[in-house]
Amino acid sequence: MTIDPVAKPWFIRKMNAQPSAPRTARVRVRDELTREIKDVARLQVAAQGTAGLSLRAVARETGMGSSTVYRYFPSRDRLLTALIVDAYDAVGAAAEQAESAVRRADVLGRWMSLVQAVRGWAVAHPQEYAMIFGSPVPGYRAPADTVDPAVRIPLIMLQILSDAVESGRVLPPDNRPIPRVVRVDLKPIRDTVAPMLSDRHLAAALTAWTQLIGSIGFELFGHLNNVIHDYEAYFNYQMSGIALNLGLKESQGRSFNKAVPGLG
Repeated sequence: MTIDPVAKPWFIRKMNAQPSAPRTARVRVRDELTREIKDVARLQVAAQGTAGLSLRAVARETGMGSSTVYRYFPSRDRLLTALIVDAYDAVGAAAEQAESAVRRADVLGRWMSLVQAVRGWAVAHPQEYAMIFGSPVPGYRAPADTVDPAVRIPLIMLQILSDAVESGRVLPPDNRPIPRVVRVDLKPIRDTVAPMLSDRHLAAALTAWTQLIGSIGFELFGHLNNVIHDYEAYFNYQMSGIALNLGLKESQGRSFNKAVPGLG
């Protein structure tokens, strides 16, 4: 997915939630029809991929006239954006719920709960995972509406690492020099959302994010077929290694053997 280059970077966007007004009968009907259109569109994406998404086909499946569907979603890209936002929000909510259930001091446990929740959602929704983390859809440019939902998981990761640094539950990152151009990219992230983190911590966090998404993609898209037979065990082993690379230290009463199923 390609982000519109004129959109503001995710780390300087703020979400200004407003109290919602009571829903009228008309709004409820609109919400129900919108949900029905999106449900049918998801089935279409599951069967044919995102490139095969068609408003006319969705209209046929829902029994609505094409003009009705177009009133709700004026273009295929608008419908695709709605599906993308829903997918990002769903996996983000799963990750947030899992991570928030762990003691704040247990940074290793929070990390493992986060990544396991992301993988669990991906395994249950492989087509939606492919839609947001797979190959770009030809001709589609994601609008700024997708940015805030897309960064829910990275923000949790940065918070875990920031809490670890603040509490002293993190080891120093490796001392490899970071290219100046990369440090320039990292500075606004640190200044805006992660002031506790050094350039090396931020670089490690970004590496962990790409490894998480790539590892799940390798599993879902069949790149580990006939190589790894217990994907969950291998995933947990990988993610515990990434935790070590991040420098996350074991907390009192929590060891890697306890945090990572299958170890020991």
